[in-house]
Amino acid sequence: MTYEEFADSRLTALLRYAIMLTGDPHQAQDLVQETMVRAQLNWRRVARADSPERYVRRMLTNQYVDWRRGSWVRRVLLRAETDDVPVSTDHAQTAVDRDQVWTWLSRLPRRQRATLVLRYYEDLPDAEIAEILGCAVGTVRSSISRALATLRAEYVEACS
Repeated sequence: MTYEEFADSRLTALLRYAIMLTGDPHQAQDLVQETMVRAQLNWRRVARADSPERYVRRMLTNQYVDWRRGSWVRRVLLRAETDDVPVSTDHAQTAVDRDQVWTWLSRLPRRQRATLVLRYYEDLPDAEIAEILGCAVGTVRSSISRALATLRAEYVEACS
C-alpha cells in the first residue's frame, strides 16, 4: 500500500477519531495534518508495520497526549471565551446535554480522555488501547475507571 492509498482510505476515519480526542474540528484537522506529515516522512517504517492504520493511530494519539510539550503549545487559539458567547434557548435539550458532556470531557487529563475515546468511540479492546498508548493493560483499565468516576461525579453535581 502506498502513502496516497492509505491517506485516501483512512483520512476520514482518522479525522473523526481526532475530533473525538480534541473536541474541536479545527484542532483535530491540525492534529491529523501534523500526524500525516510525519507518517509520510516515515512511510517505509509505517508500511512495514503489521497494521499501518494502528501505527498511524498510535502516532496521532501520542501527538495528542504530548500536545503541551511540542509546537502545539506555541499555537494561539482564536476563539471566543465560552462565557462571552450568548446562549440561545432555542437549542434542543440533546444539544445542551452534548455540550455539557464535551465540557466534562475537556476537563479530563488527555490520557484518560484518549482511553475513553479508544474504548467507547473506536470500540477497541484493552490490549489494543494499551498498545496504542504504550502502557500496560492495567493502566488502561484504571484510566478508564478514573475517567468514568470523574464524569459520574460531574453528572451528580450537575443534577443536584
